[in-house]
Amino acid sequence: MGLAIAITQVDAFTDAPFAGNPAAVCLLREPMSDRWMQSIAQEMNLSETAFLLKQEDGYNLRWFTPAVEIDLCGHATLASAHVLWSEGHLPPEIKARFHTRSGLLVAKQQGEWIQLDFPVNLSQQIDIPPQLTEALAGAAIDEVWQSSLGYLVALDSEKSVRELSPHFGVMANLPVHGVIVTSLADEASHFDFVSRFFAPQMGINEDPVTGSAHCCLAPFWRDRLHKSEFLAYQASARGGVIKVQYEGDRVYLGGQAVTVLRGELLA
Repeated sequence: MGLAIAITQVDAFTDAPFAGNPAAVCLLREPMSDRWMQSIAQEMNLSETAFLLKQEDGYNLRWFTPAVEIDLCGHATLASAHVLWSEGHLPPEIKARFHTRSGLLVAKQQGEWIQLDFPVNLSQQIDIPPQLTEALAGAAIDEVWQSSLGYLVALDSEKSVRELSPHFGVMANLPVHGVIVTSLADEASHFDFVSRFFAPQMGINEDPVTGSAHCCLAPFWRDRLHKSEFLAYQASARGGVIKVQYEGDRVYLGGQAVTVLRGELLA
């Protein structure tokens, strides 16, 4: 048995424990095999486990669900930056630089918030796929757009988003990896829009808070609300708050994070 490897569980996009989206962050001393990282993600059984390996100009960062490796993950990147600063691996004034499948991602501290610099993900409008209507249990769909992340579905109200109960067996057979549902927030709310994200093909029926989905939602809502800064709420059972700013080909995502567990991997 080799040396123990530090692993930390962080609740991201929340300022309180047991809310937001939990991610495990594993700080590696040396490269590990894909099979080993996938096994650890399966063992942790969270929506994502992040693996960090220090390199000359920042950190190599990879993300695994319990089923697959993915190209981009917001909450596990937020959790990774939080771990680097809170555990003394980086001074607070130094930006965290992550080299990933989606290029260089940068995080910086802004008071009690962390801001992530992510690439925008543009969508194209499509006809409503009949199987999608079935997967969303007959919800009243206003329009459907498609990006590399999957379908972006506009519903008629926040109530429809919150009360949606998808058929995950049907959704798992859609020709896309994920489904975002969104609507304007209720008028009495201080949020601009709400959303939820489902990805049964990736081993996650519902992701509690999804940073990468907001890379699609930012341009979608910019075109409808005619502004580029938003306060968004992901209306999962755990819930999470995201500050969203859209500039050119980048989306800046702001969130908070809380450490809930520290441990060691012995195997």
